[in-house]
Amino acid sequence: MSALKRKRGGKGPGAKTKKKVKFEENGESERNDNVNQGQTNEIHIPAPVSAGKWTNKERVLVFSSRGINFRTRHLMQDLRTMMPHSKADTKMDRKDKLFVVNEVCEIKNCNKCIYFEAKKKQDLYMWISNVPHGPSAKFLVQNVHTLAELKMTGNCLKGSRPLLSFDPQFDKDPHYSLLKELFIQTFSTPRYHPKSQPFVDHVFTFTIADNRIWFRNYQIIEEDASLVEIGPRFVLNLIKIFQGSFGGPTLYENPHFQSPNMQRRMVRMALAAKQRERQMVREVQKAKRTEKKEELKGDVTDDVFDTPLPEKPVQIELEAPAPKPPKKGKLTELRRKTRLKRKGLR
Repeated sequence: MSALKRKRGGKGPGAKTKKKVKFEENGESERNDNVNQGQTNEIHIPAPVSAGKWTNKERVLVFSSRGINFRTRHLMQDLRTMMPHSKADTKMDRKDKLFVVNEVCEIKNCNKCIYFEAKKKQDLYMWISNVPHGPSAKFLVQNVHTLAELKMTGNCLKGSRPLLSFDPQFDKDPHYSLLKELFIQTFSTPRYHPKSQPFVDHVFTFTIADNRIWFRNYQIIEEDASLVEIGPRFVLNLIKIFQGSFGGPTLYENPHFQSPNMQRRMVRMALAAKQRERQMVREVQKAKRTEKKEELKGDVTDDVFDTPLPEKPVQIELEAPAPKPPKKGKLTELRRKTRLKRKGLR
């Protein structure tokens, strides 16, 4: 390597001058000190866009504790891919205190941190902190879907700078305004970052719905400026906002938050109450079957449908009835045909 190194955007001893390409109208290149011989057109090739001065030295440390599952690991890797100004580190032991994260960020020369904390191998918490002075926010991460899982049609250039879109409610409440500033400083890629690309082709959206923050990543289509989702996607349920980094006085506590332990406890209590109700029904039915029934000598409903007949008036006949005519022997048509068959007349 040469002893002289070129500084980005500077004019040191190792820096090269700008290239100049000269064209003449006649098509022949001639070197002459006389300027009046012909008019020349000079084209200056500008310096690349990334050669600007990198002033915003935001660096984000993205790592987690031990005990995370595969989905969290893929989500953490997706965030590192989307954020070229991020750094990685090994997993932190769960026995260590959270204040140790500040020392890790200082060693890694990072001033922002996204820390994933796993508990009971089923609950995932996210810390977003401004190291070392704060503030910091703790979230419960829900409905995680990674890039490999979604398989969306959207795509963007790796290392490109994103746009950040926020819900209008972020400007109404003070705690949401604080979170908005924290998200801007954490997720936005600094301009002229060495690992970034000078393009803007995707947008991060933070939407507030159901007292939660919904994160989405969309591609910006150049033809009609429509949006196509890329991924990943997740939901942040705010728990607390602290004044310091990973601790300190509580600035805000979400009154709508319910811990996963309490939710699981309520589900178990509902199932137990349902089971107790079924057991009580079975006991009542068993008691009805075993109790001694009262023996009735007579049925009280026997006389329900007994209705007295109407009394007919007594008629006394003073005259003798008329004699009835004698009955003649009449054969029915079937008997007559049968007799004719027997006699052979038919």
